[in-house]
Amino acid sequence: MEKNMIKNMPDHIGIIIDGNRRWAKKRSVPTLIGHTKGIENVKRIVLYAQKLGIRILTTYAFSTENWKRSKDEIDYLMNLFEKFIDKNIQEFHQKGIQFRHLGQLERLPVSLQKKIKQAVDLTKNNQKMIFQVALDYGGRDEIKRTIQKIIRKKIQAKEVTDALISENLDTAGLLDVDLIIRTSGEQRLSGFLIWQSAYAEFYFPKVYWPDFNEKELDKAILEYCRRERRLGSG
Repeated sequence: MEKNMIKNMPDHIGIIIDGNRRWAKKRSVPTLIGHTKGIENVKRIVLYAQKLGIRILTTYAFSTENWKRSKDEIDYLMNLFEKFIDKNIQEFHQKGIQFRHLGQLERLPVSLQKKIKQAVDLTKNNQKMIFQVALDYGGRDEIKRTIQKIIRKKIQAKEVTDALISENLDTAGLLDVDLIIRTSGEQRLSGFLIWQSAYAEFYFPKVYWPDFNEKELDKAILEYCRRERRLGSG
């Protein structure tokens, strides 16, 4: 699908990455293999979304609740995230993709924090697309941190507006999400972009994330374009 084939393309797509472990179980391979296949798929979808003209792509990679998983699995995931940045950030930079992080950076391994900061700094002036990774992120946690930030600025209650809140979120300065995709068939947000998704459309394909390819993204976008978005107008 080419970007000029359809009208009303979503500006901002959010993807809740889900199904890596079930993908692995279905194939009787270790869970960690599912995570490896899953993170390899991220690059493919990012580059295809850019080809389609998507302005912002946000992926939900690791939630604040995912710390409850086993230490071995968490360590493996963190290592995968580091390798992903090492392997892909230069190509993203060359293609004009700006990299951003959502969530609590300081709770991640120090080595991963450093790589994220370097990636953000390297790509901060790129304008062709924004790729955001929600890593140690939770929607309630983001709103809590936003309230704390506003309080620290000593802003009076009567001065707090929707716009002010948006300006202090992790996604400050960006468009709200238009379309949220959650792979694997699960039909819940799990705290993803709670504030920003007030008028988002939702799409829940049954395919597990490692198998979510370009054709699957096409189907999601075409379904979005078929819907009538009233945005609260009735």
